[in-house]
Amino acid sequence: MQRRFIAEDPSWSLALVAPLSDLCLTTLIKHFARKPIFKELTPTQKDYVLERLSTSLPLTLTAKLISDGTYWERCCRERWDLCDVSEYDNSWKRMYLERHMESMIEIYIPQVTDAKDVLDLVPLCKNYIKRLDISQLLTPIKEHHEEEEEEEEEEEDYRSVLEIDQEKPSMNHFNFNILLHKLTCLEELRLVYRIKECGMNFEWSMFEMVDKDSENLGKAIKSCKTLKVLQIHLSKVEDNKCRTLVRYLLDHPSLKVLDLSYNQIGDRGARALGKLLGSSKLETLTLYDNSIGDPGAKAISHALSKNPRLWSLNLALNRVQDDGGEALISGLMKNSLLLHLNLAANELTARTAVALHKVLLRNNSLKAINLSGNNLGVDGGRALEEAMCYNTSVTQLDVRLTGADEQSTSFILQALLANEGLDEQKNAEKCEMEGNIDKNIADLLENMTAQT
Repeated sequence: MQRRFIAEDPSWSLALVAPLSDLCLTTLIKHFARKPIFKELTPTQKDYVLERLSTSLPLTLTAKLISDGTYWERCCRERWDLCDVSEYDNSWKRMYLERHMESMIEIYIPQVTDAKDVLDLVPLCKNYIKRLDISQLLTPIKEHHEEEEEEEEEEEDYRSVLEIDQEKPSMNHFNFNILLHKLTCLEELRLVYRIKECGMNFEWSMFEMVDKDSENLGKAIKSCKTLKVLQIHLSKVEDNKCRTLVRYLLDHPSLKVLDLSYNQIGDRGARALGKLLGSSKLETLTLYDNSIGDPGAKAISHALSKNPRLWSLNLALNRVQDDGGEALISGLMKNSLLLHLNLAANELTARTAVALHKVLLRNNSLKAINLSGNNLGVDGGRALEEAMCYNTSVTQLDVRLTGADEQSTSFILQALLANEGLDEQKNAEKCEMEGNIDKNIADLLENMTAQT
């Protein structure tokens, strides 16, 4: 007599039974938060675990235990829609830790959020954070006090409102002075003092750096010895705040790029920046869309003759005018390192173009000049045309919307193309020469080895 066993699940078969090792790993994954076993596993087992491990595990556990790879890629893709890992040196772990720190700072509410929440991340993240791009900084929460409706108490209400205004919390933002000196690998810091979604609680004070912020940030940057790039946009940085920042940036050991575009810096702030140029390692200074006039431009021009490192200066969309423009151009007579100069939309006329004509006859370092959006006119265009007959270094000269005639514009374009060809030829010759030098050194070493 034969017995037949019929499985309750018609689709069941022995082939569907998972190996015991997989069942063990599945159990390990299930209880990973309570008892993390990872280092003892083989590479194959680790891959199995990382592909299935929950991305909601606490960072205090995963940051120290799990290296870069599949797990961090899963964490990034589940949290953010756009994940370009090439911007993070192809490191998924760096992407996650940097963006997580950014989000913690962006949701930080002064006098409400515990700073410990941010500082506790430092030991886990500091070796991976090279850049922070902060797109908002929140202000303290204001308490709203209802006015009493009774007319007889109106005067008393007015007095109480005055007292509340005096006692209300300051609008200081996150204090970077408690954080930056702990991030020992930080190289780039980009900030915007604003709130993305303020709703019906809109106030202009939500969209500016206050005096205390500039003091705190200046101290923080001074303590961050590895910082190379500092960018502060759309934050109403005016002269006093700019001067405060500069005071702490003087003699910074590593800062190379300073971008204070879309602010309200005037001549006093520009004078401070001129002083900074004379005592720093800045290579790029960008002051696009500020309020710098000819006195500020003259101060920066004076600094150009003393700065041995600056190769890019952007003063587009300011109020430099011809006095400042001529001063800046004359400063290039003593500067042989500046490669890029942007003076677009600065109310310049043919006077500045004539001054530039004289410089281009002698200066062989400038590569790119932007004069677009100025009123150079026909005379200014012809002055630049004549200069380009002799200059062989400039490969970009933007004269759009300047009133230059078509003949001058066409000739300038042809001269730029010719200079670009010369530049490519020089680079090719330089590479060939370096290759020959390397070959000669290699032959010399080979001969010495053979003799030995």
